Amino acid sequence: MAELEELRMYSDYKSPYAWLAFDPIFALEERYAVRVKWMPFQLRLKGSGQRSVYSEYKVKYSYMDARRTANERGDKKVIRGPLKIYDTAPALIGGLFAEKQGRIVEYSRKVYEQFFKRELAVDEVDAVAEFIASMGMSAEAYRTFLAGEGQAEYEAAQQKATEDQIFGVPICVLRGEQFWGNDRVPMLEGRLRDYGLARDKAAA
Repeated sequence: MAELEELRMYSDYKSPYAWLAFDPIFALEERYAVRVKWMPFQLRLKGSGQRSVYSEYKVKYSYMDARRTANERGDKKVIRGPLKIYDTAPALIGGLFAEKQGRIVEYSRKVYEQFFKRELAVDEVDAVAEFIASMGMSAEAYRTFLAGEGQAEYEAAQQKATEDQIFGVPICVLRGEQFWGNDRVPMLEGRLRDYGLARDKAAA
């Protein structure tokens, strides 16, 4: 069996656009000979009072647009704007932990859902540990991972993001080419076809 092409997807759980792109990008694995590599990326955002009035307009528009996009797709997503700027490292390292359990997709879907309902504090280790336990994984193992291997992997991912020149999420990287935003998934899919990675073509 031919080796799968790696498709890196940079995500942060505080981005509604990353949530909108998450399932469509992972669904590409079903149609193309690719392996989606989920990459945690910490968005560095300014808080209210630190942004210009134009940036405030943009933030309000972004959440409205994300809700509109979800509605047009028929997604039943609750997308509420966050009450503060979150350091999502505890939840992102939790994603790395879940990935090792083969549960990154399930974990991420639930994190996004609860975060945008304002039901999960993604910046609090205790809250993330409790959430992980609720999914049947070990909270103690997560805490151990967070304090050692997980932190190292998270920092390595931020370094890889620098190498890939990542500036936002969601961004996918395929053969060095960036595709930014959930609305670029069709363009990404076109590139996968151009590369002859469609599964029916590969099988033929």
